[in-house]
Amino acid sequence: MLRRSGLIQGNVAKYTKSVIKKALLEAFRGPSPERPPFWFLRQAGRYLPEYRELRQNAPNFLDFCYSPELTVEAALQPLSRFKMDAAILFSDILVIPDALGCKVDFVEGQGPLLQPIRSERAIADLRPEGMEDHLQPVFASVRELRRVLPPETALIGFAGAPWTVALYMVEGRGGGESDVIRRWAYSEPESFAKLIEVLADTTVAYLKKQIECGAEVVMLFDTWAGLLSETQFHAWVIAPTAKIVSRLKASGSDVPIIGFPRGAGALYEDYVRETGIDGVSLDPTVPLTWAKEKLQPHCLVQGNLDNHLLVAGGRGLGEETGRILNALSGGGFIFNLGHGILPQTPPEHVARVAERLFSHDSAP
Repeated sequence: MLRRSGLIQGNVAKYTKSVIKKALLEAFRGPSPERPPFWFLRQAGRYLPEYRELRQNAPNFLDFCYSPELTVEAALQPLSRFKMDAAILFSDILVIPDALGCKVDFVEGQGPLLQPIRSERAIADLRPEGMEDHLQPVFASVRELRRVLPPETALIGFAGAPWTVALYMVEGRGGGESDVIRRWAYSEPESFAKLIEVLADTTVAYLKKQIECGAEVVMLFDTWAGLLSETQFHAWVIAPTAKIVSRLKASGSDVPIIGFPRGAGALYEDYVRETGIDGVSLDPTVPLTWAKEKLQPHCLVQGNLDNHLLVAGGRGLGEETGRILNALSGGGFIFNLGHGILPQTPPEHVARVAERLFSHDSAP
């Protein structure tokens, strides 16, 4: 039996969408007169003792991701503690290569390890037609989350963007200089483009299904976008993202799309102007004044508290939270981190930021 979090209990049937607005969805229409909505990247995870206990039910991480009862509980846990304005589907960007037939293992102490894809023949062996059947447990999790969430809480679905997912598939792991994929993209762009095309098409189908199952916002994570030069960024980050956004909107969906090209620097501006996204998530290196002037007039911005500062706490945490609020609350804005919550983060630091946000106080 799924253990419902205290926040979720009670009869929610008496509420209707016409009565209760979702603050996070309203943020895409403009600034909140009360407070900016918030949620945190990786808000469910190892920093919570209740999550670590839950993980014991499925030590293999992919098995956990394919267990709706467990993933729904994981997604609800931070809401019970901190009352975020959104829940995000608990899954991983690498379920897509797994669904395509690429062997994926999560190894303790090493992270994800994949069987590398490094040729057109290997690309041809991928099986996108099996994606939807393989990922039925993920879609079941989306449906159940939408059913049990409080009426004021939005549901976020997500996928990895093609460049970042391709990096894991080609390199066999993340991180480092990613020499193999970058050289392939430079030396044989036509063959590399075939992998990006498969991933873009699969991502469209994956996100469309999440939306059908109840996702109210979807997010594209391009974690390794910052590795690329300007021309390569346009080819392998902006162009595939624009294709995904265009096709989702052409399908009739009005669900907002947030993009996260981590490490893009000044190229954030091109990304916002050329992809058609509704919101952009900022890493902690993005200057707030620049974001306010160059990005926020064109779309909602989300971010960008340093996750290491959330670990450190202290006066600096309060000061930086206030600085972000003061800089960005005047436009479309969701308060968040610049990257995911780290496992060593004290939950009381997350609670401290949440309390500050509920008070909407920009002072230190």
